[in-house]
Amino acid sequence: MRRRLVPAAALLPFALLLTACGGASSASTGTDTDGTGSVTLNVGDQRGGSEAILRAAGELKNLNYKIKWSTFTSGPPLLEAVNAGAVDVGGVGNTPPVFAAGAGSKISVVAAWHGTSRGDAILVPNDSKLTDPKQLRGRSIAVAQGSSAHYQLVASLKAAGLGLADVKVKYLQPADALAAFTSGKVDAWAVWDPYTSQILRTRQGRVLTTGEGVTNGLTFQVAAPSALKDPKKAAVIKDYLARLRRATAWVTDHQPEWAKVWAKDTGLPYDVALDSVKRTNSTRVAVAVDKPLVASEQQIADTFTALKLIPQKVDFGDFVDTRFNGDLPPSTTPAKG
Repeated sequence: MRRRLVPAAALLPFALLLTACGGASSASTGTDTDGTGSVTLNVGDQRGGSEAILRAAGELKNLNYKIKWSTFTSGPPLLEAVNAGAVDVGGVGNTPPVFAAGAGSKISVVAAWHGTSRGDAILVPNDSKLTDPKQLRGRSIAVAQGSSAHYQLVASLKAAGLGLADVKVKYLQPADALAAFTSGKVDAWAVWDPYTSQILRTRQGRVLTTGEGVTNGLTFQVAAPSALKDPKKAAVIKDYLARLRRATAWVTDHQPEWAKVWAKDTGLPYDVALDSVKRTNSTRVAVAVDKPLVASEQQIADTFTALKLIPQKVDFGDFVDTRFNGDLPPSTTPAKG
């Protein structure tokens, strides 16, 4: 399996940032391609993401178009590339598109998956006296700004009758947050899998609460409107999404096999990878980009607008394209597992 590496300085602990993440991170682009043909689809990916799943599931065979891969360490810079037209389509979590929409970026959500939110967690050290989210008042919490964990923190605090003003938020990317958490410089850490699985597997902390029931568990493929206006590009995007849906479904029935590939691709220990696959990756179901999805994302957008972290009102419905829904189930379809 060929793999282009991002610069070492950009890598976070456990060698990756997955699609749920956010924050300012870099990208590595190149000329690596799969397939043959006259049409080239520029795909933005994250380490251990779409390309690895497609390759493991055998879905990169018999391509009558080319896929040129660009590897990003997080969702926001990937969406910047989509906005600039440098990337035709790429995968991100549920929150980066909201911030991109708030910035007026040229993006369109074209596909979605619904999974559990058990891997999105607020972690505390094993010896912490905290046993209930309500006890977070006045405590310091590390989180990556603009990430899915950021919204999960806001939603979890709200469920506990608290707000961001009631806690001491430390905006840290996972590399710095991990150091702060393990050295006792913060009381809690809001983060996503596989970081959650890593902390639990190494017994460096425990779960105070998860995003289950308070966040939507959605992940997306987002395309450039310019690519969608090109009939040839739109046709290959349709094929690419079909392959990605089949590959994601393959993970559910091949969890140990996928964990081995994922561990090799990212540098994760195998047991951590398998924990994360079971907790998060294998639960994802391909769903339609529909009105309930738009409403759920609108809630996230309105929340961050109210917090003045997004400068203007966002109409998330203006940033979706439903042409690839086909006969997919609604976005409210329960996750697997």
